[in-house]
Amino acid sequence: MPTSPSRRRIKSEFLQPRRYPRQQRAQIRSRQILHVTAKLLEEVGIDSLTTLMIAKELNISVGSLYHYFPNKHAILNRLGTMWLEEMTGAVEEIENMDIGNMTLSEFVDRTVERLLVVYRNQRAVLPLALALSAIPELRHLDAEHDNLIISKMMAMLKRLGFQASDNELNRLGRAYLELSHTLLIVIVSQRQIRAERTLADLKRMILALFEPHRAENQEMTKAVEAP
Repeated sequence: MPTSPSRRRIKSEFLQPRRYPRQQRAQIRSRQILHVTAKLLEEVGIDSLTTLMIAKELNISVGSLYHYFPNKHAILNRLGTMWLEEMTGAVEEIENMDIGNMTLSEFVDRTVERLLVVYRNQRAVLPLALALSAIPELRHLDAEHDNLIISKMMAMLKRLGFQASDNELNRLGRAYLELSHTLLIVIVSQRQIRAERTLADLKRMILALFEPHRAENQEMTKAVEAP
């Protein structure tokens, strides 16, 4: 059943900050709330996180916290939005590379390395990234992230010379998303040598995923079901 405009508006208001701080002091406090929430996410996990815990860490009252964000999910929504914004910026950087003149191996290497920077920068938010699909109020961020990666990967594979049907490219984009997202989260939690080896394995797996399909065309893959 479609969501009514009034229910969408209520949901949007539920996830929005209480106010957008204009004064420097309020901006600093808002950033502190986000920083502490990200830190606590890494320490205690999303299920145990509460607004009381966040307020206590900041040495402020829950009421003061609610001046900025009306609930826990509004804070998490802002963190998730920041994660998505950095991911979008990274994908746009990859798009601006000379993809058409890269080998497939070079493309995989540079793509994975650039996304790894985002995962390392946002390490404290990764418990949230893992839980987005499980939190009804935040599933829109999970969907936006998936659509971003899949659609951009489809376009970039075409620039690499892939001529398969859109349904097949969508399937490859989805496989890339699931594989890279899962292992990049693992990599940022590992020590150096272990992380380096897992990263190398991830690149090999993605290359092995793409390589057999380079010569396929639309006629060969037209029977692939739509997503």
